[in-house]
Amino acid sequence: MEMTMCFPLLLLICSLSTAQLQSDNKIVPHHAESQGGEPTNVSEHQQTCPQDIHAVLREMSASLAEQRVETRHLQRENEAQAAQLRELELQKTEMDMLKLQQQAQTAKLEKQKTELEKQKTELEKQKTELEKQKTEGDNLKQQLQVQAAELITVKARSNVTENQVEALKRDGEVKQVAFSASLWASGTETIGPFNTESNLVFRYVISNIGNAYNPNTGFFIAPVRGAYHFEFYVYGHGDPSHNSGAVLFKNGERVCIASEHQTSGALTSSNGATLLLEVGDVVFLRLWANSKIFDNGNHHSTFSGHLLFTM
Repeated sequence: MEMTMCFPLLLLICSLSTAQLQSDNKIVPHHAESQGGEPTNVSEHQQTCPQDIHAVLREMSASLAEQRVETRHLQRENEAQAAQLRELELQKTEMDMLKLQQQAQTAKLEKQKTELEKQKTELEKQKTELEKQKTEGDNLKQQLQVQAAELITVKARSNVTENQVEALKRDGEVKQVAFSASLWASGTETIGPFNTESNLVFRYVISNIGNAYNPNTGFFIAPVRGAYHFEFYVYGHGDPSHNSGAVLFKNGERVCIASEHQTSGALTSSNGATLLLEVGDVVFLRLWANSKIFDNGNHHSTFSGHLLFTM
């Protein structure tokens, strides 16, 4: 830009110099004539000065042309750079828009994640409540089973009528009473574990002399007053958390227990007792709380008893 402004000044200076030389050319001849000598040197001087000025003007014109070419080149470069800047600004704007969209999507995902976490917490809460209700239901069920067993015991004792008792007393003869029963007749079955004790019914009757044992209830009801001996065997499989055990009951009173625990393999426990029973007393087995018992066609788990003598 500074070079462009200098060119008119240079042209003006050259014009003034040309005018001055022309003026000198007009003056010099008179001086030469008045002096009477050297007309040849003045003429040569007049010819040399215009030639130098024209040479300077040509050089300046050539330089001006080069400056114009360079100016156009710089202008194109500036335009290209301006276009690149506009493109960069456009890309930056697009990136900012994409960033805003990404932030909006991230916020949306976070909101959905929070909602899912809230739903998960609610589901866990509902699951815990259902498990609590199930546990309460199982406990209530076990309690009802115990109460039902006790009612059956009372009912079984009441079923021994006074007429039967009087008949047994009049008879006065020694009754032959003995039984043996297995828990399961065929197939396989594992009973338990339960939170509370549960009555065991030994359904497969091996022998039942005197019919004092009922395979439908699991109860032995004493037909005469006397001394009776009972034995029971509990079979199971090893378990890290549960043992295998059963309890012998006389009416509602615990008599003895057989229990065994190991983490693996087969296990067996047994026990027995001799009891003095009155007519109508009930003897039965219950599964020990949180225990298991197993039986199959081989009759591993059994309940037996017999009358030793009357009294």
